[in-house]
Amino acid sequence: MSISNLNINTQRLITDVLVIGGGTAGTMAGIKAKQANPDRDVLILEKANIRRSGAIAMGMDGVNTAVIPGNSTPEQYVREVTIANDGIVEQATVYQTGKLGFEVIQELESWGVKFQKDAQGEYDLKQVHRIGKYVLPMPEGKDLKTILARQVKRHKVRVTNRVMATRVLVENGRAIGAVGFDVRNGDFVIIQAKAVILCTGASGRLGLPASGYLYGTYENPTNAGDGYSMAYHAGAELSNIECFQINPLIKDYNGPACAYVAGPFGAHTVNAEGHRFINCDYWSGQMMLEVWKELNSGKGPVQLKMTHLDPDTISEIESIMWSNERPSRERFHAGRGEDYRTHGIEMNISEIGLCSGHSASGVWVNERAETTVAGLYAAGDMASVPHNYMIGAFVYGRIAGIEGMNYSEDLEHLEPNAEFLEAEKARIYAPLTRPNGVPHTQVEYKLRRLVNDYLQPPKSTNKMEIGLGLFDRYQETLDIMGAQDPHELMRCMEVHFIRDCAEMAARASLFRKETRWGLYHYRLDYPEKNNDEWFCHVNLKKDESGQMTLFKRDVSPYIIPVDVRQEVYDVAVR
Repeated sequence: MSISNLNINTQRLITDVLVIGGGTAGTMAGIKAKQANPDRDVLILEKANIRRSGAIAMGMDGVNTAVIPGNSTPEQYVREVTIANDGIVEQATVYQTGKLGFEVIQELESWGVKFQKDAQGEYDLKQVHRIGKYVLPMPEGKDLKTILARQVKRHKVRVTNRVMATRVLVENGRAIGAVGFDVRNGDFVIIQAKAVILCTGASGRLGLPASGYLYGTYENPTNAGDGYSMAYHAGAELSNIECFQINPLIKDYNGPACAYVAGPFGAHTVNAEGHRFINCDYWSGQMMLEVWKELNSGKGPVQLKMTHLDPDTISEIESIMWSNERPSRERFHAGRGEDYRTHGIEMNISEIGLCSGHSASGVWVNERAETTVAGLYAAGDMASVPHNYMIGAFVYGRIAGIEGMNYSEDLEHLEPNAEFLEAEKARIYAPLTRPNGVPHTQVEYKLRRLVNDYLQPPKSTNKMEIGLGLFDRYQETLDIMGAQDPHELMRCMEVHFIRDCAEMAARASLFRKETRWGLYHYRLDYPEKNNDEWFCHVNLKKDESGQMTLFKRDVSPYIIPVDVRQEVYDVAVR
């Protein structure tokens, strides 16, 4: 069957500012762009439905990076993140989260989002980080996404649900829109815009979970690295892709054990002997390396222990953890006959992914959320602002929306290249011409199995080189993948994104010849940190010949003094 026999309709949309992704960063970007100029048109493109999409689809149980005046300062926060990320940060970008985060919290409150207060009516901050109190519980955070969707509607931001973007359109060196398709009716969709903001979240479907379930990932499984791939093919730089996201999670369950919630109440992480082996539950590569070591030392399994707490305290923990973010947690424990009063929560290590919000791997942006392509912005988990979490996604969504609107003010729309559109249309719909081709589930499973086999830390050169060769040749497998309807076509395009991210992860991991960020980039053949040669960002981009090229980018001079040779993030209990 040929594409000409598919009878594909074409939709053409036009807007001033296009936001791709309607999650945490995307909703805020759309709102702020519209606030910057209410007379201009803003369109959010979402491949699911904006009311329950993104990493906070079922809410959030707490804020991890709340810099509240009187409790902490932006400068303290920048120091903490700089040390936690082994010094490889652009401090100017991290500073924005520390500086603007409190305004975001206040604005969210004015919209109806509730944050925990103490008896005096002050924000009830908790300490989980090594230094400083930045964790702010949200016991009623389950409605966060519906509140954001309501604000998008009130600000008259247009929303197009169920349309998946596949490529950013670029002409004359600037982003001029995007192309994709409707995942329900299969229409080919071309969007012209004066500025484009990528807010598509992490590359959460990179590694394969221990469960083997394709969508049983720690990260929202709809986040398949769409923005990483689109930014790359648009010519933008990506940064530190070798710094994987690896999280502690409940064994056999795609969610965290939630030391962030339970820790401030007195819970703590212990080994099978009941001994604490880390002194800080703040997620960092160093913390994950200690968990990995403990699991492989004969002292596992590792548990989050709450059995020593009083019943009322445990009930309060349950009320938070079982109603927000992952409410299936209660049923999971009940099905196993587990009770926090009598059982520890067995923990394990998640699959690998790419995420700047929880780690440091993302699309390169500056403090104005600008990528290296004019008119193209990025925010949220996919933008290279380390350890940014939810508040950072809101901050950079805010920045990207304002900057994107300002950039677009004096520009005219450009017509996309007709040959590019035809080529992309052929690439997108090719699986529909093979309805009896290899199912996307099989193609994706094998690809992610290869990611686990050859990229999962600890890393070795020989294995990564084998993996890279397999990822390079995997295009041949993509070309026999089949789809029978637009939904399956969406899954096929996600496999394309995952393959791109796998190649980036392999090439970047081979390029940085040292160990850094604890377990995130732990190389067996280069087991030591090497600041003399590798105190830099590893960036990559698509060169003029269409090949992936890697290079070093200097870390900008710090604006907050930190001696990272002396101040090391050590969380091990010796």
